[in-house]
Amino acid sequence: MSATIDQAFVKQFQAEVHEAFQRQGSKLRPTVRSKTGVQGASTVFPRVGKGVAAAKSRNGVVPVMNLDYSAVECFLQDYYAGEWVDKLDDIKTNVDERAIVANAGAYALGRKTDELIISALDTGMQEAVGTASGLADTDGLTKAKVLMAFEMLGAADVPDDGNRYAVVGWKQWSQLLQIPEFANSQFIGEGDLPWKGMQAKRWLGALWMPHSGLTKSGNLRFCYFYHRTAIGHAVAQDVVTDVTWHGDRAAHFVNNMMSQGAVLIDNAGVVRMRAAE
Repeated sequence: MSATIDQAFVKQFQAEVHEAFQRQGSKLRPTVRSKTGVQGASTVFPRVGKGVAAAKSRNGVVPVMNLDYSAVECFLQDYYAGEWVDKLDDIKTNVDERAIVANAGAYALGRKTDELIISALDTGMQEAVGTASGLADTDGLTKAKVLMAFEMLGAADVPDDGNRYAVVGWKQWSQLLQIPEFANSQFIGEGDLPWKGMQAKRWLGALWMPHSGLTKSGNLRFCYFYHRTAIGHAVAQDVVTDVTWHGDRAAHFVNNMMSQGAVLIDNAGVVRMRAAE
């Protein structure tokens, strides 16, 4: 790099991208089982089956649970989001140009992280669907579908420990707001109303949130009710920014990059709610 390049620009840009990613990046990463500092092209998430307790006779041998151990492999991929920043543009616009490019890179990486997690959710096989009223593919996201998914998680002994999450499309979020049990403070309490602050709230022991990137197949939007431990997210390299000067272009090239992956760990912990849209 040329000695005439302002190192303050480079350091400040890197800090701004990192800050923007933390503020505007992935919405779903905090809702899944995340592992950082991975070495290599893949990592393994262990999965432990259910244990069974049993009685023992006096002075007898303590029975063992014979837990079923297995592992799920998660492959990581490298992703990049680059952009040019012209030197004269930077002089003219100062912070604005830097902030715009930094935010764009952070948004792009955040969307990619959520895309990986959503792809992992899409591999789940359990679905809250039926022929009864409110459960058909011609229906939107109804209370019947939500309660069926809730029952399925409970029947599978998925822990109701505050680590359940539900992610829905914006159309489905509007449909939920028409359900009194979801939106009315008389049912759920003033502190959990969805229109306070960011659009997320607790209902049925889970944190619900809207998301614009959920898969849409035909006229069906795939929404999910899941437990944090059911999806694994691995990071070999968190968001890092490299800024280099190119004299032939009289511009900085800003390269944002990361190495991540996501995988379904436990099918029983994810229920898909198909909603007509």
